[in-house]
Amino acid sequence: MIIILMGVTGSGKTTAGQLLAEDLGWPFYDGDDFHSEANIKKMRAGIPLDDNDREAWMASLRDLIQKKIAAHEPVIFACSALKQKYRDRLQQGYEDEITFVYLRGEYELLQQRLQARRSHFMNPNLLASQFDALEEPEDVLTIDVATEPERIVETIKRELRLE
Repeated sequence: MIIILMGVTGSGKTTAGQLLAEDLGWPFYDGDDFHSEANIKKMRAGIPLDDNDREAWMASLRDLIQKKIAAHEPVIFACSALKQKYRDRLQQGYEDEITFVYLRGEYELLQQRLQARRSHFMNPNLLASQFDALEEPEDVLTIDVATEPERIVETIKRELRLE
């Protein structure tokens, strides 16, 4: 099983993903680690990525997903996957093996989180562009990120029957 925690920047994908992976004993991969230096520079500068910028990034994530599925290794991913076409690309051919969990948060809360965050390359001014690009998924586990990360993990485990 592959679980992809998705949502806009500041939604807690990495925090919840690391906690869930630690709790389950599964590997964790942060999609941010797969961005090119050019993409990181753009985001630091407050320039939103477009579909062309995301192409190689998506291909890297897809390759890793394919390798993990072929090896029958369960994995937790954190990946914004803002658009349906990105989710479709990541999941294509593996619909039964990949589960998306949407970490949904209100703009004001996420803006506060981003203003307090110091160790991330993502420019807090990009939050609006992420919300603009977001196509909220349907028929996936959706969790309000206003709750504590540990409760988010417990909800994921309970709802996906991972306990």
